[in-house]
This record gives sequence, structure tokens and C-alpha cells, in this order.
Amino acid sequence: MDLFIQGTMTLFGSGTSISIFFLGLLGGMLFGAIPGVNMLTLGAVLLPFTVTMSAENAVMLFSVIYCAGVFGGAITAILFNIPGAPENAPTCLDGYPMTQNGQAGKAIGAAVSCSALGGTVSAVVMMMATGVVATFAVRAFGPPEIFALIVFGLTVSASIGAKSLWKGWLSIFAGLMIATIGTDPIGGIPRFSNGSVFGFDYQSYYMSAGIHFIPMILGFFAVSEVMGQAIAISKGKRKRPKASIEFPALAEFIAMRWTIVRSVFIGLFAGVLPGIGATLAAFLGYSQARQWSKNKDKFGSGELEGVVAPETANNAATGAAMIPLLALGLPGGALTAMIMGIFQIHGMEPGPLIFITSGDLVWVTFAAMFWANILILFLGWFQTKTVVHILRVPFRWLAPGILVLAIIGSYALRNLFVDVWIMFLAGAVGYMMRSTGYSAAGVVLGLILGGIGESAFGKSMQLLDYQILDLFGRPITAVLLILSAVMVVFSIVTEWRDGQGKRIQMD
Repeated sequence: MDLFIQGTMTLFGSGTSISIFFLGLLGGMLFGAIPGVNMLTLGAVLLPFTVTMSAENAVMLFSVIYCAGVFGGAITAILFNIPGAPENAPTCLDGYPMTQNGQAGKAIGAAVSCSALGGTVSAVVMMMATGVVATFAVRAFGPPEIFALIVFGLTVSASIGAKSLWKGWLSIFAGLMIATIGTDPIGGIPRFSNGSVFGFDYQSYYMSAGIHFIPMILGFFAVSEVMGQAIAISKGKRKRPKASIEFPALAEFIAMRWTIVRSVFIGLFAGVLPGIGATLAAFLGYSQARQWSKNKDKFGSGELEGVVAPETANNAATGAAMIPLLALGLPGGALTAMIMGIFQIHGMEPGPLIFITSGDLVWVTFAAMFWANILILFLGWFQTKTVVHILRVPFRWLAPGILVLAIIGSYALRNLFVDVWIMFLAGAVGYMMRSTGYSAAGVVLGLILGGIGESAFGKSMQLLDYQILDLFGRPITAVLLILSAVMVVFSIVTEWRDGQGKRIQMD
């Protein structure tokens, strides 16, 4: 406790530190909420300037941006069906229908509350268990376990956003197939990276890095939504959503207490594993909330639980992702890799000795993430009262702005115009998928986790001398793969029974 108080005093001990703290908090929330850019964009811009800062202020700045950025993406996911980051994609599934039902304020209020709760709990766990948890996770989870965990995550998330299990699986497989475009992560062999499509020749350097998920997300959610709204307007079917302000009642949170607790644990578990992070946590949190809910049929049409679960899980992953970084020097994602770079810029190397050589700096990091999540609660609730008024802007003005931001975001990622074409193609495909009951979220999940899973599988085969059955010789891997098979069988049986029940009712 004394170390935490000391870290807090360092954090708020000068006007400069306080200014940097609040600028990082507001900047993270803003960049997280702007479609096409995210906290990584802000981090990349600010990273060179950390050379002139003190180590405490530099690490504190990026820790705050990390917490605020994960939350910020929920705002556009709820208001416009545009996730600010991949970890906010599941929030669209029920958050945006709530906006269409006139409950935007309620959805954002729930996202604010649960984001702050999940992030605060993860910060407390980070303080208490960094050494123990990180050591266990890294020792217990090698490439085979990571591969099995991704298989399990894809299995339990197969039906997200789809009208049937089969359409959900087809969506997942489509994402996995797209993930194979580019370069083989093990052998470095180019795949599907040159040729001709409809008479258009493209060179290997356009596709050698693969299809990035940011243009796909912008296409599936932003462009397809603009197309859908434009078509609805042309047919005279679009009703303007009401911009209401209604925060969830305490009784509603109490009713969802087990969903919140489960999502916190999912976020902590996923976040501590290097390379997995908040995205898998959000999808797992959503799928498990739907699996255990008494109102699972209402998911996808504006269920508050569908907002609470992913936003609790993805923010719970933020503090957990710092555990392997600080304890073992293993960054869990892109922004934590930047934080590791800041340590190195200032002559320090994250790892077990960091608690001895720079313990004060570590506790500044802990304090910064704790207070950032607390202040997200207050700033976010204030922001809720103002941001819903954006819905009063006519759609004919909003649509061009959304498309411009999407084009800038997709192009600025790699400075490749082909990413813009991919975005618009994904938008057209996404609109057709929504119309036919397939899952855009499933494609995105398959694309994001497909590359990580393939890399983990390749490393596993090298580790096990290409004896695939040896995967079942590792207890954690065996349990996860067996659970995945059980989930597949259970889902098929449930789908078959539901189909039989509907036939009986029709007869």
C-alpha cells in the first residue's frame, strides 16, 4: 500500500505530470473513438517525443493511453456500428441495435461503467499478482497451448452475429481463409500474393504482408452501415434514432453480476497471454454471456448484457497484458511493445529485476492505470451526456464524414491504396452478409486469430517434431482441444434439436 501511495504521489506530484496524465486520458479516449485511427496511431506519433520526457512521465503517458483507448472504441461501436478497435467489434452486435431503439445513452453508460470496473479490477490484480501470474502463464502456455486456446476461442465464438450455427462457422472459415493471404509465417513462402482478378493485375508486394484487419473492419462495419442506411433512406424505411440519455439502473447491474464477474476473469486470463489480448477476451466474453444468458435469443437485437460482457472483458485484459511485460519482458500486444521500447529508451529492461532496479517506476505504472480507469468512469459518464447528441446530425452529413475517416484510416495504415479497395469490397460483402444472416464479426475474428493460430501451430509442430498427436500429451492443450470438440458436438446437437422443434411447431 505504501508503494502504491508513493507511486500516486509521483504521478500527481507536479503540474507537468498531471497535464500529461489528463492529455493521455483524453487523447486515448478520442483516438479510440475515431473510426480508422486508434490508440496505436496516437502512440506511434508520441513515441519519439518520450525521449525528452522523464521515464516516469513517458511510461505513465502510454499506460494511460492504453486504458483509455480500449474504452474509447466502444462509443462509435454503439453510436454508428463502427468499432474503434478490433476489441470493440462484439460491442456493435447489441450496442448499435440499442441506439436504433433509442437507448444510446443507456448502452454507453453501461460501457463506461463496466469498462471502468474491468480495468480497475485488472489494475488491482496486476499490482498483487504480477510475478506469480506471469511466471505461471509463460511457463504453462507455449505455442501448443496458444494454438489450442485459439481453437477453443473460435469454437465458442462461432455463432456470434449469425442466424445459424452453419452460417457462423462459414463466416469463421472465410476469415481463416483470408488470413492465409500473404506470407507463410513459418516458411516465408508467398501465398495468393500475386496474379489477376477481373483483369486487374496486382503485384506481390501489395499482398505480401497479407490482408490487414483494419480495412476489413472498416468495410464490414462502417461502409456496410453507410450502404444499408442509404438504401433504407432511398426506400423511405429509415427511422432516425432518438438521442436519449438513460443510464442503467443499479438493479440491472446486479442482475448481470455473474456476467460481469465471468467477463472479468475471461479478460484477465486472455490478457496475460502474450499475443492474445483484449480482442479474444471481448469475443469470448460476448459468446459466454450469450451461452449462459436466459435471454440468448435477444442477443443481437439490443440486449444490454451484450454490451456489458465484451466491454468488461476487453478492459480487464489491459492490466493483465502488462503482467508479462513487467515481470518477464514479454509484450502482450502492439502498445505494450511500445511501452517496452520506452523502458529501453531510458536504459531499463523489463523483467524480474525491474522490481529491484526500478521499483518506483513500476508502481507509477500501476498507479497510472488504476487512476485512469477510475477517471474513465467519471469522464465517460460526463461524455455520455454530450456524445449522444451526435445522433441529431442528419445522416446525409454524417455519412460523408464517416466514409472520409474510413478511407483515411485504411490508407494511412500501410500507405497502400489497395487497402482502400479492400475496405470498399468488404463493405459490399458485409452488407450482403448482414442481409443473408452471415456474421461479419465471425470473419473478423477468423482473420485476426487465424494468423496468430497458424504461427502457433507451425511453432508447435517444430517443437513436437511434426507429431500432431503429441499435442494431446500436453495437459492444457489436450483439455482445450477436447473442450473444443465437445463444444462443436454440443452446438451441432443443439442446432439440430432447435430445427426439429421448429418443424414440429410448423406441423
